[in-house]
Amino acid sequence: MPRNPGITDETIINMYKSDMSFKEMVTIIGLSDRAIRNVLYKHGIKMNREQFSGQPRKNKVNEDFFKVWTHEMAWVLGLLVTDGHIHNKYHSIYFSQKDERILQLIAHFMAADYVLTAFGRTKTTPTLIINSKGIKKDLELMGITAKKSLIVPFPAVPEEYLPSFVRGVIDGDGWVQKTGYVMNVTSASKEFSCGLLSVFQSWSLRSEMTVEQTKLGKLIYRVWVKGKFELPKLAQIIYNDTLENHVYHKREKMSQRLNEM
Repeated sequence: MPRNPGITDETIINMYKSDMSFKEMVTIIGLSDRAIRNVLYKHGIKMNREQFSGQPRKNKVNEDFFKVWTHEMAWVLGLLVTDGHIHNKYHSIYFSQKDERILQLIAHFMAADYVLTAFGRTKTTPTLIINSKGIKKDLELMGITAKKSLIVPFPAVPEEYLPSFVRGVIDGDGWVQKTGYVMNVTSASKEFSCGLLSVFQSWSLRSEMTVEQTKLGKLIYRVWVKGKFELPKLAQIIYNDTLENHVYHKREKMSQRLNEM
């Protein structure tokens, strides 16, 4: 049985150290559990018997993180809803970001071990993995589940924390035009997109939603904010309470005309 493309010995070691079970690693790597163990033996990696049972070892994380609303929690939730992944079978959630600083902040806010792992067949984007049955359950109570892209709702975020949540949404799956005149968020969930549009409208921003059909017949929803001074107004709202937990270049593009208002 050959390895899946892009899987190196280092990748396998990092997966093991991230507390993945052997059952989960077999699916991603493409090797049998015996072949995976041979790679670990070859490099002198000491193995924990708990992972042979199919359950990941416990790694440090604040199990109550999504139980209490804070600006940090709302921002992380926005990132997860738009650009995160929840494993269908295992109690694992993943955050992928080109800017590794964002992953470090997520781990810091969640009081989690900073463990990066390869995910799927591509190895170009750093991915943070967090294993927690309790956290996965809390997310499910919000309607955020595995295979969420088509059905994820707009969470019932308290008004105080909506700016931080929306900032996370834009950081996760938002596009900002270089000139700072246009921003959009793309989603496959109509319910989520309608909820986001409603928030922008409640903030008196010039916004709209468009619908596109992919070549495979799936519907894609884009929520837009457009206007020379609309993006600076949005920036004033969502960046009011943050110093570092945001994607820098998106803030810069949205804020470039603040002095002209």
